[in-house]
Amino acid sequence: MGSILSDLKSIFRHPLFVLGLAVRLALLLSVAPDASRIWYVPFLTSVMDHPSLDPWASFLAGGGVRESFPYGTAMLLVFLPLAAVAHAIVLPGAMAVAYKLTLLGVDLGVLLALRYLMDVSLRRLLVAYWLSPIVLFATYWLGLNDLVPVLGLCLGLLALKARRGLECGWWVGAAVSAKLSMVLAVPLLFIYLVHNLGQRALLLSIVRGLAGAFVVLGLPYVLSDAASGMLFTNPEVLKIWQFRFTFEDSITIYLLPFAYLMVFYLAWRLQRISFDLLLVLMGLAFFVNVLLTASSPGWYLWAMPMLVLFQARASKSDFLVMGVFGALYVAVGFLRGHQPTVFDTDIAGAAAARVSSLLGSHGLALLQTAVIGLGAVLLLTIWRQAVAQNDYFRVSRKRIVIGVAGDSGSGKDTLISSLVPLFGEHSVVTISGDDYHLWDRHRPMWQVMTHLNPRANDLDRFGHDVLALADGQTIYSRHYDHETGKSTKPLRVASRDVVIVGGLHALWLPLLRERYDLGIYLDIDEGLRRAFKVDRDVRARGHDVDRAIDALAKREPDAVKFIRPQARYADLVLALQPMNLDAAEMGLPLRLKLLVRAQHGLQEEALVRALVGLCGLHVDVDIGGDDSTVSLTIEGDSTADDMVAAARQLLPGLHELLDAEPKWCDGILGVMQLVVMAHVHQALRRRLR
Repeated sequence: MGSILSDLKSIFRHPLFVLGLAVRLALLLSVAPDASRIWYVPFLTSVMDHPSLDPWASFLAGGGVRESFPYGTAMLLVFLPLAAVAHAIVLPGAMAVAYKLTLLGVDLGVLLALRYLMDVSLRRLLVAYWLSPIVLFATYWLGLNDLVPVLGLCLGLLALKARRGLECGWWVGAAVSAKLSMVLAVPLLFIYLVHNLGQRALLLSIVRGLAGAFVVLGLPYVLSDAASGMLFTNPEVLKIWQFRFTFEDSITIYLLPFAYLMVFYLAWRLQRISFDLLLVLMGLAFFVNVLLTASSPGWYLWAMPMLVLFQARASKSDFLVMGVFGALYVAVGFLRGHQPTVFDTDIAGAAAARVSSLLGSHGLALLQTAVIGLGAVLLLTIWRQAVAQNDYFRVSRKRIVIGVAGDSGSGKDTLISSLVPLFGEHSVVTISGDDYHLWDRHRPMWQVMTHLNPRANDLDRFGHDVLALADGQTIYSRHYDHETGKSTKPLRVASRDVVIVGGLHALWLPLLRERYDLGIYLDIDEGLRRAFKVDRDVRARGHDVDRAIDALAKREPDAVKFIRPQARYADLVLALQPMNLDAAEMGLPLRLKLLVRAQHGLQEEALVRALVGLCGLHVDVDIGGDDSTVSLTIEGDSTADDMVAAARQLLPGLHELLDAEPKWCDGILGVMQLVVMAHVHQALRRRLR
């Protein structure tokens, strides 16, 4: 709570905020005494003067115009409190003042929502939104209330970001109730949920929220006697069908629905959509709507979150293009006859008429063409920079593939099992080299050959299946049951966003080593490995102790020949070493230290700072002579909470690829998780080069 209050103070004290507020207050102080000039105020006055369960039909029956719609229950509820106060005051212009004060409150709400919705600097946010000529002109010059549904949508997205599905559905439903056009965002929201498996759990609660909003806010509007006219024959709605191509008087293509379907298709084709990409895609859908209709100036407000995000991260040239676009938008809106409704300015009206007459119809049309053309340029620029060049988009276009090799009993399954809950089981498919043994356990071939020999495994099929999963294909693979020593019938295995490959020979095939984003070799202390393997074979696999010890001796030559040489191909070598083996033999807890060797370097300074400063661990660093190999020795105790804090500092942006609630481990296994994820982060950054 304290940080929020501190952030609010920094916003309200910022000179750019004060400047924007001064402009808004100047417009508010110039409110026209004739409230009927503000197009939504007559409806509010009608609601106050003639209370009814169907205020829309009552308003239209009293001579109201349909241009005030399709605005539903949520829009009315936003303005109702101050409208009731203004109605009780009974002073000229009171209703207009109440209307404008409500818009100011909504405007502030949108600013704060954008502040917590986007990771952008405060100065950029204030320039892009609070001083935006589009916002000032549409909201305070013309008195349009399109910011109300924008606020509802932003609050819904904030709830989505916080994983509050019911609240998200409610606010998005409220936005649709406020203005029907917000329904364009709903299909894109569902694409985001479907393509992000970690967010899919929110789907049902969001649907419930949408249903609740429809029942509470939508039904009163839909059941109105005037609903059919407001929804389907309203002049604003009919603009959808104005831009079209007709061929041979028999085939008609409507440009707006066609363009929206293209946005929808492009969104669907994205394998995974980050939160920022969701904002951009929604904004593109709204912006296309603006460019391909004879739109009201207020419609540009629908795309404001996207435009703010674009401006906040744009280069100086792109920022300038956006500024020119905003200026042209205001000029065209003013000259097209969109005269101010919130205050009396006959001088402004006369000036607009004079300039329009000087330009003529062709000059005004050229200005309008410039707005549409520049808008199209912005659309393409936003797509190129915010989508096609988006780091998350570029990184997530291919599956993340991790290979984990090591001798039997080295902890491959333990490490893989700790990585799965970081990405989320819904996002990970694991493939084990054990499933590719050529023979069942009781076949005589095992008398002359061990599992460690590559020829005892179908490595061709192993490599083919790994590459197929990496390419997004489905495979059919057997599963080797260690209890029975037999393989099952082939089972269907679907590809997912993360493919983790574990096995004795995971780094044996050059083709697989080239495809891995990260190759890991587990080089555990030999005494420790033998103790772990015997314990596992006896406890988990039902072998007797003598058999487990004999198997170790029999496998040793093949381990030296085939398994341990794979360490030189690994990007990352992890070695567990006992610190108090003598104490462990006396029944005391075994303490371990972790040796990390990064073959291709690592941002070791950032990792060491996180491990020491946030996790309280002791770390020794050794950099190889060629400066490419980094070795770390890590000792100490840590908790899962330490890993969470370290990951937030060390892995910016990687949270988009992790589960909504990644599960970190305590102790040395948690450190291994963090080291592996730091290398995954580095490997993914290499994709961007």
